[in-house]
Amino acid sequence: MRVVLAEDLFLLRDGLVRLLEAYGFEIAAAVESGPELARALAESEPDVAVVDVRLPPTHTDEGLQCALRAREARPGLPVLVLSQHVEQLYARELLADGSGGVGYLLKDRVFDAEQFVDAVRRVAAGGTAMDPQVIQQLLARRGGADRPLGRLTPRELEVLELMAQGRSNAAIAERLVVTERAIAKHTSNIFAKLGLEVSDDDNRRVLAVLAYLDQDR
Repeated sequence: MRVVLAEDLFLLRDGLVRLLEAYGFEIAAAVESGPELARALAESEPDVAVVDVRLPPTHTDEGLQCALRAREARPGLPVLVLSQHVEQLYARELLADGSGGVGYLLKDRVFDAEQFVDAVRRVAAGGTAMDPQVIQQLLARRGGADRPLGRLTPRELEVLELMAQGRSNAAIAERLVVTERAIAKHTSNIFAKLGLEVSDDDNRRVLAVLAYLDQDR
């Protein structure tokens, strides 16, 4: 599996390269700036891109802008954002098209190698890997009784958040200490209240929820 990695801090970039290689990934490119990332994404055709948000030369949103442009040129390009900050506007834009694997992890909340590697693999396979804090901010934006999320019960909101993290019904049931049948009922209610079609494909289901949350209705 070929990875393009963008991180401006040398020690962190080198550490991520060594970690990914140790788990069998091929590093197609490891770059430190926006222009280098744009070239690497265009030339390397990676299976997944792991990008920081704030890269030189602007140190603002260079990484995400490059990722978004790359997804325009190659729809469905899997992108995992690894950042210290929740950039809500760009997170929503990245999720909006509902195609291809997407992820958004916060650097200081990645606690072990297997957690990170699992997220990279999940995104590369077309799935979703979202930090709960990112999801909470996206959900909060859609709150209020006059909005569709306001129709959900507290338990349904909890299930929706776990769904958005990429968890299956079985994993959610284990986390909440209830039966899988109960979770199936909650998810059915969630999709009905949000006006979304239920899919047997967990990854597509999560992307549909996230795409819905991105829309201003």
